[in-house]
Amino acid sequence: MTKSGEKEKLLIIEDDIGLQSQLRWHFDQYDVVVAGNREDALAAVRLHEPSIILQDLGLPPDEEGVEEGFRSIREITALLPTAKIIVMTGNCDYENAVRAIAMGAYDFYQKPVNAETLDLILQRAFHIYHLEQQNRILVEQQQAPLDGIIACDPAMLKICRTIEKLAPSNVTCTLTGESGTGKEVLARALHHLSPRAAYRMMAINCAAVPENLMESELFGYEKGAFTGANKRTVGKIETANEGTLFLDEIGDMPLALQAKLLRFLQERTIERVGGREDIAVDVRVVCATNKNLQQMVKEGTFREDLYYRICEMEIHIPPLRDRQGDKLLLARHFLRIYCEQNNSSVTGFSGEAAESIEAYEWPGNIREMENRVKRAVVMCEDKQISSGDLGLTNTDGVSINLRQVRLQAERSAILRALTLTENNISSAAKLLGVTRPTLYDLLKKYNIPLQGEVV
Repeated sequence: MTKSGEKEKLLIIEDDIGLQSQLRWHFDQYDVVVAGNREDALAAVRLHEPSIILQDLGLPPDEEGVEEGFRSIREITALLPTAKIIVMTGNCDYENAVRAIAMGAYDFYQKPVNAETLDLILQRAFHIYHLEQQNRILVEQQQAPLDGIIACDPAMLKICRTIEKLAPSNVTCTLTGESGTGKEVLARALHHLSPRAAYRMMAINCAAVPENLMESELFGYEKGAFTGANKRTVGKIETANEGTLFLDEIGDMPLALQAKLLRFLQERTIERVGGREDIAVDVRVVCATNKNLQQMVKEGTFREDLYYRICEMEIHIPPLRDRQGDKLLLARHFLRIYCEQNNSSVTGFSGEAAESIEAYEWPGNIREMENRVKRAVVMCEDKQISSGDLGLTNTDGVSINLRQVRLQAERSAILRALTLTENNISSAAKLLGVTRPTLYDLLKKYNIPLQGEVV
């Protein structure tokens, strides 16, 4: 039973009428749905979304073969990847059972049916299904996947999981994305999760250091190497030994220096300016840029060999405007921080301000949002921050009416189903997972005319 008291959904795909009845009777503790062929099975999957599917491999019109059964597994897995498919095979059919598992089936069972064994297999499948379901819910609810990262957007959560996987390695990573998307925050997360966390992370902005000073900043210099070099000075790379070197805005590095950086990445040794000694350095390199390095390679402004050396793993960070649910999440995070810092009595954002935050494009991304919220906390004279306090008074409102969104999506799905089936009502209803009368009701509800209707 589910928590709501409803029976668990079990779909049985079996063309043998006698076995259908036997299995339906035996599994009366479940809400059993039966299908005799692949097309009916797909319609049942759309309509009922069963947790577990018990399927025979020999399905019509290929009862003696297995290809129709394999096709069913492929299409069901694509349609409902969370469902657990248990394949029923005949004796001496172990090879096909293994092939079914490789295609996405959860388990297999060899005929003839032994009720107690099949019960145990199904109970285990339902248990695993519910564990995976709980895990998916926990992942979806996760909002602070890494220290310093505030996100609930699926793409950002995937990036955070990638960072966690990469952290223990020495892979050279390059973070790309618009200015203000949080590239340095992710680079620091990569360092703090790595075995090098006990050592230093040295950052240098390649766009902020003058070209004539960049080499000495990176590699250091010996006493007397140039006018004003009164003592030996260690560079950023050497200082970061056993730690992490973060090269921000690497796309702005001069071409002449790119060659020297490439040599360091290949040899893992440096030579200070004015020096003659090769110094071995053990450092993990992380880069970031808001430029299109591939385009720069084509234009000849960035070395192709260096590009492939620093992009052993390239991670693109999406702009804030494309991050679902993250705008208000981040705005409230910054609001808490700056209310505490300024001893402010502001309690939150007005409804108008929240809509403005959602509708605004945020060309400056997270950096712009932080600045606007910080200023709004200082300037706000009421208990709630208005769109005027944020400087977003010209922003158009955003519709967040769930009912309207649902209606639009439903109408779009119906039109697409009718197009795919060439206005065949029966086929369209199966594709949508509804009955024919229900589809007729929906057509009337949305005032969708039928041209050349096929029943």
